[in-house]
Amino acid sequence: MSRKRFAFVASETERATNALECLKNKYQAVSPDEADVIVALGGDGFMLETLHQFIGLDVPIYGMNRGTIGFLLNEYNESQLDQRIEKALKITLHPLRMCVETVSGQKFEALAINEVSLHRDSRQAASIGIDIDGIERMQELVCDGVILSTPAGSTAYNLSAHGPIVPIGASLLAMTPISAFRPRRWRGALLPASAEVTFRTLDTEKRPISATADFTEIKHVKRVSVRQDDSVDMNLLFDEEHNLEERIIREQFLP
Repeated sequence: MSRKRFAFVASETERATNALECLKNKYQAVSPDEADVIVALGGDGFMLETLHQFIGLDVPIYGMNRGTIGFLLNEYNESQLDQRIEKALKITLHPLRMCVETVSGQKFEALAINEVSLHRDSRQAASIGIDIDGIERMQELVCDGVILSTPAGSTAYNLSAHGPIVPIGASLLAMTPISAFRPRRWRGALLPASAEVTFRTLDTEKRPISATADFTEIKHVKRVSVRQDDSVDMNLLFDEEHNLEERIIREQFLP
């Protein structure tokens, strides 16, 4: 077994920076573009930042938890890193691509690993029309907002808004309203991963809306189109006993 080349990145917390120094002393570190594996040290938020930072580098990322929950990370362990990564299971994620047109006519794009979310930007509830693959499916959703989540993100913001947990291998997206007022009984939908979803702001002056793809927020949106971008691969490595698929299944049976 050839020795792997590791690049180490860490959040700015004391736990993460201490782990970074320890691992750099224990293993020969290289730059991310020379590495076979990028080892990320931090919490789930830092893991998302790392995935975004190295999009297109085609290097798998092995996270170790130096944060709190660590849903997207493995347990921290300094020993036998080569052997653990050699045995690790690979999960390939495809992000959502958000295309936005603002009220002023500006256009923006951003990628989301967890979710694209729309939120009201005033005291007035948002008024949103929803099209799926060019067909109007919701004439008007009056709400605080709406979330379109990937399976990996379904246990994050989507879950806190009472959306469904989606198994990691399922080719599905979860659409979940935030505090829906009308239609009152609508609880969201599960959509095929191939679907292109368009959200339309129905009253841009009285009921302004912002759109967010993970960390990228755009204000005063008029139209937001979202689709899964299968041309972008993000590879995560998990220890067998802590693989992401098992965690998502287990999450559905928690008391």
